[in-house]
Amino acid sequence: MIDRNNNPDFLNDFLDYSATILNKSTNTIKEYNYDIAHFLKFIKYKFNLAKLNDDEDIKTIHIDDLTLDTVSKIKLEDIHSFLAYLKTTYRSKPATLARKTASIRVFFNYLCNKSKRIPINPAQDLESPKLDKRLPKYLTLEQSKDLLEIASNPVTAIHGNHDNSSRNFAIITLFLNCGMRLSELVGINIKDIDFDNNKLNVIGKGNKERVIYLNNACIKAIKDYLVDRPKNAVKADSKDALFLSEQRKRISNRTVQYIVKEELKYAGIDYKKYSVHKLRHTAATLMYKYGNVDIRALQELLGHESISTTEIYTHVDNEQIRNAVENNPLANL
Repeated sequence: MIDRNNNPDFLNDFLDYSATILNKSTNTIKEYNYDIAHFLKFIKYKFNLAKLNDDEDIKTIHIDDLTLDTVSKIKLEDIHSFLAYLKTTYRSKPATLARKTASIRVFFNYLCNKSKRIPINPAQDLESPKLDKRLPKYLTLEQSKDLLEIASNPVTAIHGNHDNSSRNFAIITLFLNCGMRLSELVGINIKDIDFDNNKLNVIGKGNKERVIYLNNACIKAIKDYLVDRPKNAVKADSKDALFLSEQRKRISNRTVQYIVKEELKYAGIDYKKYSVHKLRHTAATLMYKYGNVDIRALQELLGHESISTTEIYTHVDNEQIRNAVENNPLANL
């Protein structure tokens, strides 16, 4: 939850603009608020407008009294100093720095070009940090099968006095078959599922809606869970939610992360190496490797805005590369 009272008015105006005009998601708004507030606290300290003791962190600085006059004095070099501070103090990775950079860039675009509150945009020539190209981690086909088998076992799905096997199995099944994001799974409402046509509407990044087609395994897992899903005493704001917690309210991101961690552990898979997002990578990789999926179709299924994001899955299958070389018509000459 964002405490708007701790923000200067111009930051709250930016958040409102991002939520309404740019139609950014709630999670993105929270990220914008966190990133920009941290940046402004750094600026206040750098401009000697705030003092800290040796054991205090910049995050403790208050920025509700920060003025646009101060913001208008920010230069590109100050932004670079902030990014360097993040890297040295928090050992922020390039991906984190890239996100901070994107937040700062859209913030100053609003202040300078949209609301005309400052005369010069210091982020106009701000470059995004170069990202390391890393291949995504994913489960093998055998590991995926083991995980599904474990998730369907009531013995490993009991937490407290509750048998959550059908729920947990449905969650793992959707992740491994559909490659959906964590927020997309948590946000599923029962009315979003079209059982007649085996498809599901989800809200992805940027509040963009897309259709995910469900295979027989997904449909069966969901229907089996709906039989066990609590019918009584469900919280009023969660009556439409597909997945419910033991408190009979919409399941949280943290609970799903815990479920995946526990199921991975029971399956004998290194839960520190894999995460919910790695299950999304697994689904994409298995579809590309075994399903002969066109890269454009995979892009649509995963909800990637850019094809370049999807193309990483074309580089993960060393077996296909090896087979391609071995099947070269010149191989046996």
